[in-house]
Amino acid sequence: MIPALILIGAYLLGGVPFGYLLVRWRTGQDVRGMGSGNIGATNVLRTTGRAAGVATLLLDIGKGYFAVWLTGRLTSGDPLWMSAAAVAVMLGHGFPIFLKFRGGKAVASFVGAYLCLTPAPLLAVSGVFVIAVAASRYISLGSILAAACFPLAVWLISHPPRAVLAAAAFSGAFIIWRHASNIQRLRAGAEHRFSFGGGSK
Repeated sequence: MIPALILIGAYLLGGVPFGYLLVRWRTGQDVRGMGSGNIGATNVLRTTGRAAGVATLLLDIGKGYFAVWLTGRLTSGDPLWMSAAAVAVMLGHGFPIFLKFRGGKAVASFVGAYLCLTPAPLLAVSGVFVIAVAASRYISLGSILAAACFPLAVWLISHPPRAVLAAAAFSGAFIIWRHASNIQRLRAGAEHRFSFGGGSK
């Protein structure tokens, strides 16, 4: 019963829409009607500015980390429940009950969750992300490639229990699936290019 309540808590924590709340507070507008319509840090940066974008990124990473960390504390570090919490917090961000299940792509919450659960593989695929974004200036492309590499990195570097590997595989696939519209725009040459100043080309 207690682990099930923990997972519900992880989902609800994941569903806290920091990007939506920050944009609403700063501008009074609904970020879902701005830019790409996403509640994540990239769209907040693009539409509302650097400070709001960075704050959204850090808060979304933080909720992912905290959900897994707290689950570990409450279950004596059980990898099954910590893995389930990583998935739950991502599902909460992607389908938040507070926004009628219209959420973000869950990349930042993914980073936070696996920073706690499998930090070394996450660091390894972060290199893939940085290289891809530096070469292309497409945040989405970096996220997709890193997510695709992540399960293999977890297997090669951590040799984890099956529950952790299964969660990593699901999470990587989930990130790619959530980027379906970005993949279409990349193929059409219509995807936004990243600019840290808050604009896009």
